[in-house]
Amino acid sequence: MRLTEAQILQCLMASRTRLSAAAWLVVRDTHGAEDIFQNVTLKAMTGRSTFESEAALVSWAFITVRREAIDWLRRCRREAVGLDDGVLDLLDREWHSAQPTPSARLDALAECLQSMPTEARELLRLRYEEGHTCEEVAVRSGLGLDAVYQRLSRLHRRLRDCVQGKLGLVQEEVS
Repeated sequence: MRLTEAQILQCLMASRTRLSAAAWLVVRDTHGAEDIFQNVTLKAMTGRSTFESEAALVSWAFITVRREAIDWLRRCRREAVGLDDGVLDLLDREWHSAQPTPSARLDALAECLQSMPTEARELLRLRYEEGHTCEEVAVRSGLGLDAVYQRLSRLHRRLRDCVQGKLGLVQEEVS
């Protein structure tokens, strides 16, 4: 099944930091890296390429970012202060293996949501599926506004920890 334009854009925006970083490694220019990301996004949206999966799109995007970055360097006639091609290839492989796919995150989130108590899922449903404000959620659930904020905060932490646990990610402590 072919990815739609909306799915392509969503996937690229989810990978924006990594794709921009890959461009920056070559061009060493923040604005240039952002321009390159935007060009790759535009190519993906308007190009002749079709993508059967998010993984195929991300792989194509990394290759295209690298080519665009090299072209950007040629156009700007700057000396590359980038990394050797072998190092870039190693980084590329590491990024692909280190980050779970968006669909893996969504699957983990769905599993974590199913393990939550009914009241917690209802609170999350009111806030995020139906799009109610915290004030509206408080009125609908019969809770105080502070209680809604606290519960949502605890639920966010529980979901984050659960998803990271399912994906085998380690949360680093921030002092």
